Amino acid sequence: MTAIFEDFSDIDDLAEGLDDPSAGGRIMAVIELADSADPAAIPFLARAIADEDAGVRRQAAQALTDFDGPETAAALVGALGDPVAEVREAAALSLTELKDPAAGDAILPHLSGGGDFALTACLEGIKELRRPEAMAPAIAALDAPAPAIRVAAVGVIGWLQDPAALPALCGAATDGETQVRKAALLALGFSDDPVAQETLVAALGDPEWQVREAAAETLAKSGGPGCVPALTAALGDAFWQVRLKAVRSLGKLGAREAAMQIGPMMDLPIPNLRKECAAVLGELAVPETRRFLDPYADDTDPDVRKNVRWALERIGTA
Repeated sequence: MTAIFEDFSDIDDLAEGLDDPSAGGRIMAVIELADSADPAAIPFLARAIADEDAGVRRQAAQALTDFDGPETAAALVGALGDPVAEVREAAALSLTELKDPAAGDAILPHLSGGGDFALTACLEGIKELRRPEAMAPAIAALDAPAPAIRVAAVGVIGWLQDPAALPALCGAATDGETQVRKAALLALGFSDDPVAQETLVAALGDPEWQVREAAAETLAKSGGPGCVPALTAALGDAFWQVRLKAVRSLGKLGAREAAMQIGPMMDLPIPNLRKECAAVLGELAVPETRRFLDPYADDTDPDVRKNVRWALERIGTA
């Protein structure tokens, strides 16, 4: 509770402000109730989220971000149908802050039907709650016309990490929308199934660089030694962001056989990439790569210098 309101201890007293005839007074009451940090304030904030004034409703939706549980979730879900966009958006954002799995009880009935905005918000809200009951509606939502719904559905499936959902994620990895494919590939990181690895390797040939980047990043988690040739080939990608993730994954996989292909990338005029290459060359510690590192021991970029010197020390003691 802030110093301004520290003399107040009775939530009922604070809630009296919700009857103030002015919207400004009711907004102050909402702020005071939120500052109390008392769960007893939730029913009053739920009441305020239905106030006649949009400013009060938005303030209440924002205030509920500091609370949790089914009652909070129910109030926020109800506000997703508000006629004012700012109120809907505040409620949707607060939904993503829920941590109590029991809050999912109020969200689960809304994971099918309804408008695109509300469905997307409910999927995003239940994602981190990891409610197994959300799996079936999330898979069904992968057929929704709106890309935002499909991205949110992939998020739910990815957080549940159920091997039974692997076919659905692999299917989403070929979705017509870039962001859906990217989300699906990142979500595959939980699985070491060969099908997941095959899907990720295939995605290294996707026409969109963001998708290739996601595949290169995830292969360090889901892939194995068999994906090293594909990642090595990705070192020649036209986009440096993809090359960086490929380098990083090769380092995590301990792919010493790729070190001599990573070494020449130290000559590229991209400090972030040189920094990553130097770090990975140090991790792999292949003596022959010293010649690629030596010229950059005094690189103009301090992070590159640091990594190069560390790598040279590590190679020298390997």
